[in-house]
Amino acid sequence: MADLVGIVVGVVCFLLVFLLAVRTVRIVPQARARNVERFGRYTRTLEPGMNWIVPFIDRVKPLIDLREQVVSFTGQRVITEDNLVVSIDTVLFFQVTDPRAADYEIVNYIQAIEQLTATMLRSVIGSMDLEQTLTSRDKINTMLRGVLDDASGKWGIRVTRVEIRAIDPPQTVKDAMEKQMRAEREKRAAILTAEGVRQSQILTAEGEKQSAILRAEGERQSAILRAEGQGQAIATVFQSIHDNDPDPKLLAYQYLQTLPQIASGPGSTVWMIPSEVTSALRTLSSAFSTSGGDGSLPSADGTGPDDGTTARRRSAAGRSATSESLPGPVTGVAANALEAMAGAVLPSPRPADATDTAAADSGNGVSPADSGDAPASGPAD
Repeated sequence: MADLVGIVVGVVCFLLVFLLAVRTVRIVPQARARNVERFGRYTRTLEPGMNWIVPFIDRVKPLIDLREQVVSFTGQRVITEDNLVVSIDTVLFFQVTDPRAADYEIVNYIQAIEQLTATMLRSVIGSMDLEQTLTSRDKINTMLRGVLDDASGKWGIRVTRVEIRAIDPPQTVKDAMEKQMRAEREKRAAILTAEGVRQSQILTAEGEKQSAILRAEGERQSAILRAEGQGQAIATVFQSIHDNDPDPKLLAYQYLQTLPQIASGPGSTVWMIPSEVTSALRTLSSAFSTSGGDGSLPSADGTGPDDGTTARRRSAAGRSATSESLPGPVTGVAANALEAMAGAVLPSPRPADATDTAAADSGNGVSPADSGDAPASGPAD
């Protein structure tokens, strides 16, 4: 029986010692703090780690978090200067710097910070219109942080940062703002489009200008080169003609070669023959005419018909000059063709008078004395 009583006493003593040890030792985690009251009065704040207290005399209060905390306040309705009700969501970052003041100076510091934030928002936003409220968030954040930090300093709280998360104006204001932004975007798009068209037209005009300049320069160079080539060709031809000293019969032959080219044009239905061509044809015809031909030539002085001897001499000289000037041998057929062409382009003969009869007789080798007619008294009128 005595042994049983000793065991019970020993167990009770062990339990008392364990309970005393548990009540004496307090372990505080890192970044935490606990206030200690003795007989209801604050005595000290327990630091992180192992702490000793007087059991059954000291009372340890709950843990206080010393880390930076984040609290969000949503749906705070604020009236702006232009009498528009907006809903503002804020985010508050704070940290407990004095556990004693946070525990004994304010009952619920989180609720106190929320109400203080709402009050400061009404004070700050009430002095701004809607446009300033939407565009001055940094200014509002700075003002709120300064006011909240000053007000919560005596509570042992330091406000590190205040951020406005959202500002929601009324739906009608949202619709008007959407229309305004849409109009502004369309305006900017129209301006950019017009600017692009303007730049495109400027670049196109510059390109056309450069192209026209280069094209004109090319045409100028081409015309200069073409004119120089034509000048050299004309100079060469003129020098060749000057060196060869052509006679009128060769020129008459060139006239005959040029006539088909003149008549070959699509608009050359009627074309005129200059008097130089007829003279050239007469010369060429007389050059190819034979001694017994029926054509008559004028005298050297142009006052009347020449006699047969002169005509035969001129015909022989013409055939000799033509055979030398024309390329290749010219047969009697070619001479007849030239005489036919000359007859085609020459004007029709006039009615024969005394002078013409005398010229015809002279061409046939009959003198005026043989024909029984008197010679012409003078040149025809």
